[in-house]
Amino acid sequence: MKSTLLQQMYKDILQGVPLMKESHHYTSLLTLGVEQTPETDESGNGMNLPSTNGGIWSRQDAEMSDAGIPTTNDVSNSFANMNPSFCPREVMLLQLTLIKMIVTKAESQEVEFNMRQKYCEILILLLKEAKIDSQLICLVGSSDQLLSHMASKSLASLVYFQLKEEDTLNITWHTFSLKTLSGFPVDTQVAQCLWTLTGVLKEVLKDRALPKSGILMKLLAPLDAVLEEFYDSILVHHFDSHRYTSPYSEAANNLISFVDLLEALLTSRIELELPLRCQRVLFLKVSCVLNLISSSVHYLIKKLFIMLLKKCVLYKSREDAKSKSLSLQNPSLYEDMLALSNTVLQVVNLTWFDQILLSERISYFGGSESPSGGDTPSDSDQTVLRAVSLVVLKALEFNCQSSATEAEIKGDFGSSMSQLLIFWKSHLKSSPQSHPVVHQCEWLSLIFIEQDDDLWEAAKALLLIYLKFDRLRYHVADNSSQKEEGTYGVLTHASGYNPHCIFLFFLEKIAFDSTVLLDFLISSETCFLEYFVRYLKLLREDWHQFVEICNHFDTKHASFQSVASVSPPHQEKQSCMTDESLQNACEQEPPTQLSLASSQNCLVFTTEQGDNEVAESNLSNSLIRTDSTSLLGSLQSLVNYDSSEESELEPDGKECLVTTEKVLLNNESKKGIREAGYSNADDAQNILKSEVLPLEQEGPNNSSYLTCMTSLDNIIPLRVMLCKSTKCLEELQKAISRLQRRNLFPYNPSALLKLLNHIEKISKNRSPQ
Repeated sequence: MKSTLLQQMYKDILQGVPLMKESHHYTSLLTLGVEQTPETDESGNGMNLPSTNGGIWSRQDAEMSDAGIPTTNDVSNSFANMNPSFCPREVMLLQLTLIKMIVTKAESQEVEFNMRQKYCEILILLLKEAKIDSQLICLVGSSDQLLSHMASKSLASLVYFQLKEEDTLNITWHTFSLKTLSGFPVDTQVAQCLWTLTGVLKEVLKDRALPKSGILMKLLAPLDAVLEEFYDSILVHHFDSHRYTSPYSEAANNLISFVDLLEALLTSRIELELPLRCQRVLFLKVSCVLNLISSSVHYLIKKLFIMLLKKCVLYKSREDAKSKSLSLQNPSLYEDMLALSNTVLQVVNLTWFDQILLSERISYFGGSESPSGGDTPSDSDQTVLRAVSLVVLKALEFNCQSSATEAEIKGDFGSSMSQLLIFWKSHLKSSPQSHPVVHQCEWLSLIFIEQDDDLWEAAKALLLIYLKFDRLRYHVADNSSQKEEGTYGVLTHASGYNPHCIFLFFLEKIAFDSTVLLDFLISSETCFLEYFVRYLKLLREDWHQFVEICNHFDTKHASFQSVASVSPPHQEKQSCMTDESLQNACEQEPPTQLSLASSQNCLVFTTEQGDNEVAESNLSNSLIRTDSTSLLGSLQSLVNYDSSEESELEPDGKECLVTTEKVLLNNESKKGIREAGYSNADDAQNILKSEVLPLEQEGPNNSSYLTCMTSLDNIIPLRVMLCKSTKCLEELQKAISRLQRRNLFPYNPSALLKLLNHIEKISKNRSPQ
């Protein structure tokens, strides 16, 4: 009979039908009837559940408890069609589902006011008269995982309801939480308590209309001290024990539940002007987490904590976005980020990287094992590799930004970047088809190219570090000499943080497709706009360095061709930054510790091969490799931004790229031109100029940045990288202008367009002859 009434109540609430009977009637239906034996405690051990067959649990119930656990939605959707004569366990699951539904309906503004009042009245009676909170606490400790989970969710909803509606903290639940957390590690069953607290926090943070500051203080302040003690207790264990080698053990379950709580605490601290100690403990005592990551604990737990650290280092960005102000003005956050950064860099400079063993299993549909007969090589977990790398890079960024002098940051930065580069090299396995990495600045795009948001966070961090070093150098008069200038330029390459190289390598990876940049600018999921504006400002002031690096890319490609076909010796000296000058500058002993590890010999372009010609060949292949596959891919735009009928007729630059590639890959240029149908060198020169020289010479609507072209007799076409990169920026500028004129751009891009226009003027005014 009771099951039939509960089923009807479920249908009425689901369909929005008003509950017409008295509130006490529904309260009696929702009372769980959990009885405690004299020996039972608040954890629920020893409780008795009602049963129609006279026993506490039937054999069928036990088998159902051990079976696979369905989701909450699966359980809820099946209640409407249940057999009226289902067992007591199913009745209890229906009651727990109804309690959660009533709390949700009572807080929803879409429900009529009279119905919400009815729901609130039922909930108050459940709390005051039926003592439903005590029954739920008993059920939370049940060995039945589904009952325990549902009871935890219902209890969290009721605690949240009281906080919001009555502005009071549930005393029964608070006492239970204090006793359970303070009893660890003697009382090992803490996961259920952590679930409930995490659930309450998430309910508070999810409510947009709720003034969160006061509610969070009322919820967390009474638990502040015990939560910090629990943090110390659960993370000081020796995780070599077999209890932590399985993700299904009780000890592992406690750790996984604690990660969820720490993440909720991290998210909640932005709501308080002065965060509590429990919201800061992860920053101030991050060494405990770093030790756990390097221990023999199960890989799943390591991964969860690594991803949590990633959220910590990116927390400053979230606060910036919310407050629209500099987060470093917040003293507590500044102190916390400084403590976290210093600790991370300390362990990185020791042997922490060596103790991180990334999983080499690749995820497949239906499991983690490679299909039988597959020849796919195993690789490190790229998600964790990126997360660890981003934690170190953001720690370096904050450490540099908080330092006042160059001497304070040179040692830590050089050592940490050296360790990070070695870490990348050891975990990024190249396929037989890929080229060897011989330039340190290429690593960033290789590691992060598959994750856009991480890529631009990492690129922005290295850009800010570069700008910080640049400001400090110019503030010191002794560093203005040409020798120091050259040494500093070499060190930026050696440590893999030269911003021009990083940007050019990225453009190369996307085949110089401006629509990819446009997609990043429009997207709200990355910090590309912030990075791009900063880089364009640097490019405006540092154009000559950008041109030199572009020339060096071209020179390396030319030296690669000289291996296949003998070239005149003077061709190696056509770049502003030659191999000889780079190596001479690099061999000079720098006055700081900003260098690579001894195994890499402090060379800007490193290689494992001893032969110089082979090294040159590998280097050129990596720097300017653009095969036909990537070129064809670049011609496919992600979005057709020219689909509007009002679009102007503009050159797409594709012929320029295709023709340039043909010239680059053809050592006998005159023969290639003749095959295309041209009889003499003059015609060939005209055709090449029509494709590569400024398009504005052909008509009023065409423009290009490239203004330099070498003779075909020299074989080496200089300014190719400069042509492609500036052409990409030009196309981006036109696309943004076109969208702005039609009010289709999601924000005002005037400042961005101003920078792009300035870059265009600089490129034309300072074009090489």
